Amino acid sequence: MTIDAPTGGGIAKTSLHDREQSSYVDWPAIIAGIVLASAISLVLISFGSAVGLNFLDFGYGNEPNPIFVGIAAALWFLWVQISSYMAGGYLTGRLRRRYFDANEDESDLRDGAHGLLVWAGSAILGTIIAVNGIGAAANTIGSAAATVTNAASNVSEGAAEAVDPNAYFIDTMFRSNQPADPAAARDEAGRIFAQAALGDGTVPEADRAYLANVVAVNAGVPPEEAQARVDQAIAGIDNARQQAEDAARIARNTAIIGAFLLAASLLVSAIGAFWAAQKGGNHRDNNTVHPGVFRRF
Repeated sequence: MTIDAPTGGGIAKTSLHDREQSSYVDWPAIIAGIVLASAISLVLISFGSAVGLNFLDFGYGNEPNPIFVGIAAALWFLWVQISSYMAGGYLTGRLRRRYFDANEDESDLRDGAHGLLVWAGSAILGTIIAVNGIGAAANTIGSAAATVTNAASNVSEGAAEAVDPNAYFIDTMFRSNQPADPAAARDEAGRIFAQAALGDGTVPEADRAYLANVVAVNAGVPPEEAQARVDQAIAGIDNARQQAEDAARIARNTAIIGAFLLAASLLVSAIGAFWAAQKGGNHRDNNTVHPGVFRRF
């Protein structure tokens, strides 16, 4: 049995037997859309990277505003993602074989579903490429970390003692006002700072006074200058710790905002791919052409 269906220029006959043996999903059209979306995304992201690096001139002048750079990069990525998925969805909708066993609303829904499959396939492909790139970077970082670990193996015992709280408490029992070996004095000072780092980063007043006395005795400077040196060293450590905390907080907030924007852009891209695929299907059914753009030469 066959069904006669209008196709704009004539009558097409669709076999019900063939319809029952096939699927509504037109995978060749979907793959074509995925390829187009991935290619457009690659080209535009490469172009955007080139333009962005052109603005990052580290040779002279003021450094670029990181907020401006981040906003510009996010907007460019959003536009690239949406436009590439819409292009792939439109191509799939235009190429999809329509079976005339449904009304126009059902046909539009099937076209849009093909656009969503293009969106999903492109997103998965992009994720695989990104994960492979991250894996390669992780391997490189791992190799570098192994090299650093081997280079630091000779001082590992000293580092372990520096963070050993027992060593700090043992030092308090043998403190002396007499000049000590400079290396031993430096090691003890390191253990005092390490013990403070295990808490809130505050060096107790007793340790401050002891450090000032050790500096005065071993460096041969007045007590006031020794105390100033200790205070300056503690302030520098506190400042470095605060900067590290600020950097970690900024990195965390950036990761949260980036993940939210990525999810939002993917959602908008899915809607765009669905709509573009429906538009492509409508142009397919109406034999729509674009004079001056798609024409024979």
